[in-house]
Amino acid sequence: MQSVLDDGKKRMAGAITSLEKDFSKLRTGRATTALVDGIVVDYYGTPTPLNQLSSVSVPDSKTITIQPWDKGAFGAVEKAIQTSDLGFNPVNDGKIIRIVIPPLTEERRKELVKIAKKYTEDAKIAIRNVRRDMNDILKKMEKDKDISEDEKKNGETNVQKMTDDFVKQTDDVLAGKEKEILEI
Repeated sequence: MQSVLDDGKKRMAGAITSLEKDFSKLRTGRATTALVDGIVVDYYGTPTPLNQLSSVSVPDSKTITIQPWDKGAFGAVEKAIQTSDLGFNPVNDGKIIRIVIPPLTEERRKELVKIAKKYTEDAKIAIRNVRRDMNDILKKMEKDKDISEDEKKNGETNVQKMTDDFVKQTDDVLAGKEKEILEI
């Protein structure tokens, strides 16, 4: 039974990790390298992730700088940033590409909070699905006489407590992200 609980805990933790990864892609008005992680550059006919052909850094909270290692890639990198759905307008000075992050409007902030809440709800659904799977395994173990009815009840109590803990974690992560998005 402990292996069932350990496996479930690992899967629920995976839902939290996935939520945090989704949140890292949400723009908060603060520059991070995660904002450009998904950009793919057509590098001599080969789709290449931006971070594999340049160094990406954040010199201040409003700017992302990109320095391609190959001088011939500047145009392709600039074009990839412009055609991405991020809405950034890169500035190329021949040595480095700068992206200035414009401040978010109040309307856009509210949209981002809604998106964050949707991501959180998806994570909660994933956690509840893990709970259901774990309870099904416990019922099957009881049916196969691997565990007693009392052990099954105890296991279900542990599963519910674990589920509540992870759902609370998702709410905590959301509260932090919501504060970050609404911060001006």
